[in-house]
Amino acid sequence: MAAARILVLPSPRCLWDEPVQVKVEGLGPLQEVTLRASLVDESGELFQSLAYYRAGSCGELDLSRSASLGGSYSGVEPMGLLWSLASQTPFKRLAKRDVLSPFRVTYEVLDGRGVSGRLLGECCSERSFLADGVERIPVREGRLRATLFVPPGPGPFPGLIDLYGSGGGLVEYRASLLASRGFATLAVAYMHFEDLPTFPEFFEVDYFGEAVEFLRKQQQVRATAIGVLGLSKGADLALALATFWPGIRAAVSISGSGVNVFTPLRVKGLTIPPFPWDPNKIKHTGDPGVVDFSEIMADPKDPATWHCRIPVETSLANFLFLSGQDDRNWPSESFCQEAVGHLRRSGRRVEFYCYPGAGHLLEPPYLPLCYSSFHRPLGFLVVWGGKWREHAKAQEDAWQRILAFFRQHLLDSTVKSNL
Repeated sequence: MAAARILVLPSPRCLWDEPVQVKVEGLGPLQEVTLRASLVDESGELFQSLAYYRAGSCGELDLSRSASLGGSYSGVEPMGLLWSLASQTPFKRLAKRDVLSPFRVTYEVLDGRGVSGRLLGECCSERSFLADGVERIPVREGRLRATLFVPPGPGPFPGLIDLYGSGGGLVEYRASLLASRGFATLAVAYMHFEDLPTFPEFFEVDYFGEAVEFLRKQQQVRATAIGVLGLSKGADLALALATFWPGIRAAVSISGSGVNVFTPLRVKGLTIPPFPWDPNKIKHTGDPGVVDFSEIMADPKDPATWHCRIPVETSLANFLFLSGQDDRNWPSESFCQEAVGHLRRSGRRVEFYCYPGAGHLLEPPYLPLCYSSFHRPLGFLVVWGGKWREHAKAQEDAWQRILAFFRQHLLDSTVKSNL
């Protein structure tokens, strides 16, 4: 039998957030095969997925039309081999540490069901987090710890502040993808990085305001078109920045709470205290050492907690809230509903999408679900939640909504009234 050929179209070299068409040619009519994808991350961890397929009558497979008969997923899932990548080591999260190099995905087609069949063909695809011409600039200015990504060309480009969660560090891969889509994006570290403390006594809105002002000063950035987005704790800090710092046009909260959680927040002469939570409601799961925080927080509808709210309704920004109904870190759906309700009652512009089956870690599309992983600053394993297929669909939809939202509110040259 002639060797099979795997095609990744339109190109095996693309950005990570781009969908591709995977096809196999040269199989026997109605031949059963296994397709396997493999990726080794920067720590040497192997992530793999596999699915069983039956070729068509002419010996071809097209994952955009052919249904998987089982394996890591079933049914027609054009990008299933990517979003179902999993490590043999439990609790591993696939994340890009060095955005200057691509992830390399190896696709293999094997005869029959399972990985013991004869290798019929293979190919390699390079999926990058940085488009050609995007500039990466480390930023150490005053106390600011960040990385700036600037799209190619003269600009000026709309600017974004990108904040990740309480895992800390300087996370760049979402910011680099946003810059690849035309936004000058500043990824900002605020804890557990270089000389920044692992557990700050408090957060200051002024620190994030310094990031905004740094971004505004850049020649390639349109100073009147600044947005902010964040995930988890970063989402609440993004909301606080949009509320208390002037001139933020658009803010995206991903799996946020709309309240100030765990650490006091200083805003000029004001301190917003941490939202009440009960350590006795921390649950231990069936997996040894894995902790479930989903029920520890007080009720956001209780007026006694409202002094811990971020008063987003006082902001002039436009807001997009995204959350998952299977968030096991905290009940982001009900917390977001409370914040959205305050905004709508005040006549503010707000969009809200809550995804069935999606967990807490809503990432750029095609990064696989991380149901639970090690939280470095806390030092133990945490449940995030989510169901594989539903979470993957949510990430695809959420990413397109984020891009469309920022394009709508930051690319328009006229400043819109928010009233």
